[in-house]
Amino acid sequence: MAPFFKAGTWTLFAALHLFSCCSFGCCEASRTSGSDSEGSRQEPEPSPYERVKRGWVWNQFFVVEEYTGTEPLYVGKIHTDSDEGEGNIKYTITGEGAGTIFIIDELTGDIHATERLDREEKASYTMRARARDRLSNDLLESESEFVIKVQDINDSEPKFLEGPYIGSVAELSPIGTSVMKVTASDADDPTYGSSAKVVYSVMDGENIFTVDRNEGIIMTAVADLDRETQDRYELVVKATDMAGQMGGLSGSTTVTIVITDVNDNPPRFPQKMYQFSVSEGAAVGTPVGRIIATDADMGENTDMSYLIKEEGDLFKVTTDVETQEAIVSIKKPLDFESKRTHNVVVEAVNKHVDPRFVDLGSFRDQTIVRVSVSDIDEPPIFQPADGTIMEVQEDTKVGALVGVISARDPDVKNKPVRFSIDRTTDQEMIFHIDPDSGAITLGKVLDRETAGWHNITVRAVETENHTMASHSAVSIRILDVNDNPPELATPYEASICEDAKPGQLIHTISVVDKDEPQSGHRFYFTLAPEGSSNRHFTLWDVKDNTAGIRTQRSGFNRHEQNVYFLPILVVDSGPPSLSSTGTLTIHVCGCDPEGAIQSCNATAYSMSAALSPGALIALLVCILILIVLVLLILTLKRHRKGQRMAEDEEDMRDNVIKYNDEGGGEQDTQAYDMSALRNLYDFPEAKSCDSGPDIRSLPQWIQANRVGGGAEGAAAAADFSLFKGYIRKKVEQADADLSVPPYDSFQTYAFEGNSSPALSLSSIHTMSTTSEQDFSYLSDWGPRFRQLAGYYAPANPEEEGS
Repeated sequence: MAPFFKAGTWTLFAALHLFSCCSFGCCEASRTSGSDSEGSRQEPEPSPYERVKRGWVWNQFFVVEEYTGTEPLYVGKIHTDSDEGEGNIKYTITGEGAGTIFIIDELTGDIHATERLDREEKASYTMRARARDRLSNDLLESESEFVIKVQDINDSEPKFLEGPYIGSVAELSPIGTSVMKVTASDADDPTYGSSAKVVYSVMDGENIFTVDRNEGIIMTAVADLDRETQDRYELVVKATDMAGQMGGLSGSTTVTIVITDVNDNPPRFPQKMYQFSVSEGAAVGTPVGRIIATDADMGENTDMSYLIKEEGDLFKVTTDVETQEAIVSIKKPLDFESKRTHNVVVEAVNKHVDPRFVDLGSFRDQTIVRVSVSDIDEPPIFQPADGTIMEVQEDTKVGALVGVISARDPDVKNKPVRFSIDRTTDQEMIFHIDPDSGAITLGKVLDRETAGWHNITVRAVETENHTMASHSAVSIRILDVNDNPPELATPYEASICEDAKPGQLIHTISVVDKDEPQSGHRFYFTLAPEGSSNRHFTLWDVKDNTAGIRTQRSGFNRHEQNVYFLPILVVDSGPPSLSSTGTLTIHVCGCDPEGAIQSCNATAYSMSAALSPGALIALLVCILILIVLVLLILTLKRHRKGQRMAEDEEDMRDNVIKYNDEGGGEQDTQAYDMSALRNLYDFPEAKSCDSGPDIRSLPQWIQANRVGGGAEGAAAAADFSLFKGYIRKKVEQADADLSVPPYDSFQTYAFEGNSSPALSLSSIHTMSTTSEQDFSYLSDWGPRFRQLAGYYAPANPEEEGS
């Protein structure tokens, strides 16, 4: 039956096509081409009353797609009005499909389609027609373009090009909520008939969702979608062309709709009571246990927080952000003896509550956490637990009671407690404690001015278990007694002008007192008895623990008295009242007419006092540097002297004089200072060349020889063995000590020429000779050697006797 229907359909299409071509030909729907480029035949110019014939005449060409006949399908006929049917014209076509898809009869101009066409692949073909003279092959008409359109039939079903589809919709959405849109495409011609007109319908799941017939929009059909019951649906949506009429083609696709979550479920605890156990010695912050409330929602809709509704003073709850568990922990220390069981009410609350669903009920739930406290052996507890403050007078006697510390065993057995003081906090052992009663007594004399507070630590232990120990801070305040007299705050000094007037305030004084009476200080000022006869100054008690000094007369004279000493007696309020005397130094100064001090003994003091600490430090540093430099110079000098050997008083090296300068002649008596040769023995100058040397100026050994007189004295005078031995000893010492510089200097006095009668004048050379050497020739050398000749001249017995 189907093949018969299809053959009948094609027969109908062919008949319609032939009918349309014939009707178009009768109506002369012709087309005239332009002028021929090669020159067409010349037509006689028509008269105004004649119809002008056109060159090309053809109908608009159509061909039905999907033709399945065995013979070529007739498309149409091209024709020129110059064709008289004699067969002299040859028709040809060129363009898309010419010669392959489309063929033409050269004589008649009939065009046939030789292949099966598909409009969805190509909807039209553009071709060009030519008419030539069969004999001369000349163009009779200009080349003209024409179009063959493929006529559509409903041969393509709708297709969902973007499928399969996945959409989503929130649970509990109202009816008619849009979920998503699906679109099907039909390849048929939308401008020809209803082949491309598509309508939509739901094949499976129509009771939950619907689809708009024309737009393809999927919508909810119910209002009670529940993600917790079913979280996704799969639909089959069908698209049918021909506007859904009989014989239309259809296509389908699968649509998956995911139900998204909303916060429509409150948290719920699986149990109404949880039980945990914890030791009473557990530290603050110790976790007791974990509980969790479940929520049927998902994502952030399950976020919840936990609260403690009861027993919140001893316990706290926190939320584990990863597991959403409630962590119950200790907030304050637990005491088994006070309470052994605690019922903690914990509440779970959703963090993100949707106001659209508040009418569904309360989004919170509660449960009870029962915490059992277990007993342990605890250390003693001090009362009060936060420490004790005691007070004691600073004049309290040693051994007196300061206060009593109390502690007890908190356990049920209430074991005895012993006390002791942590000596690291009382190294001087100022306090003692009774180990049984906890009474603190004084061990040493107190002084509030030295230490106003004493902080000690008392230790309490169980007598049966010394590991159970606790400590408490005890602060002992030393109460003041009046045991220190008041004193002037500073050594006061004041200055007044010589022309000061009576009653002029020249200075204000204040006092200090190491004591601190509870009622505050009150000082009284008066002049000391030794200053009561003073007629120059008066003391004025200001009543605010200060006093002013005023002049009692006018006309001071600094030349008569430039300094006054005023003794001041200061008394405190006690009890008992104590006093002290201080002295105020008053300088009398010269002032200018405006009252500015010009000069007085206090000027230097004022200047020094005006120096800043930095200036004083700089001055001290400079002085210190100078002292260091002086000490360094002295040390260097002493070091240099220390390198020399210590010589006795008669050191002959001091007499070795460098004497190599040339004199001015016999008449020059002032060229050389002879005192340099006798600096050791302090020889005086001889007054005359005739008189002998003064006996007091000669060495002792020479004096002795001269006093002895005679030949023996002369012989002794010429004995130089003493010098020789001394010099030899010093030379040996110098040779042995490599660190000693060569202090001894041997000078050589050369002779002037070979005939010079002068001999060597070296004393060393003299000592190297015998003591009988004759020095009388020295007197012949002239006035410059007269003194030297006198030293070595033989003694004259007659002169000595006279």
